[in-house]
Parts: sequence; C-alpha cells; structure tokens
Amino acid sequence: EERDWDDVIAVHLRGSFNVVRTTIEHFREQREGSYVLFGSTSGLIGSPGQANYAAAKMGIAGLSRIIAIEGQSRSIRSNVLAPFACTRMLDSVVPQNEEQAARLDRMKKTMRADQVAQFAVALCAPSADISGQIFAVRGDEVLLFSQPRPVRSVSRVGGWDLETMLESGLP
Repeated sequence: EERDWDDVIAVHLRGSFNVVRTTIEHFREQREGSYVLFGSTSGLIGSPGQANYAAAKMGIAGLSRIIAIEGQSRSIRSNVLAPFACTRMLDSVVPQNEEQAARLDRMKKTMRADQVAQFAVALCAPSADISGQIFAVRGDEVLLFSQPRPVRSVSRVGGWDLETMLESGLP
C-alpha cells in the first residue's frame, strides 16, 4: 500500500535526513563531525518483499555520499553501516526445521548488536579518517562495499534509435 511505502520512507530516509539537518550546522561551525547512517543489505544486495525498506536504505547511502563530498572541506565525514546482527526482530522467526533452528541459534551467538556498535563508535572517532564508504558488520567481520562506478560504455556517432540500441547498444 502507498501508506506503507510512505511510512517506511519517513522512518528511515526522512529520519536520517532529520538527524543530519539538525546537526550539520554545528559540525560546520566546529569544522569536524562524523555521521554513521544505517543502511541495509536489503538495498545493497536485495531482499524480496522489502522494496520500500530497500529503497529507503539506498536513499540513505546517497544522502551519506553527498554529505561526505560536501563535508570534506570542513572535516565532516559520513559513512553507511549495514548491520548483520540478531536483534529482537528475529524473535518472531519460527524455524521450520532443526537445521534452521541450529542456524538461528548460531547467528544469535555470533552476530551480535554489540559488534556492530563497536564498529559504529570506531567510525565516529576523530582519528578515523574515512568518509563516503559503505560498510557492513557481520559478527567479527567488517565488509567494505564497492562504490557504484561505470563498468562499460557504448557510444554511437549520430546517436541511437530503438533498432540500433537493441542491436548494438544493449548487447
């Protein structure tokens, strides 16, 4: 439903915007600051049935990237953290078999929220000279995601029409 879409966008994307909007002038005046905005692998990797959540979280990645670019001259950093962690949200998951139950139990022991929190605090330290990145924390593992970059291009003198695009541009 459209209302569901709007609610999720409001909580996640607008929520991140509100935090930044409220603090950015203070960071500019003190010429230093660090944002750790929370993304999700739902947007980075994909998760069926979560289009609104994935879109909101990828919007946060775009917001963070621009903050990092615009804030560079004033030592304002911004990074995204996509946590892999077992939280109360997983309490509602009912394992379908013993294998799933064992996997969920392992996850609860090895993918804790405190591991994510430690990395988030580290990103905020003034000596953490990193900005504009997207990270994930999965247990004791820290992942750095690649940035979107062009990987290939095609061009055609005189431009494209539908036929030439289908024949030469897309393949």
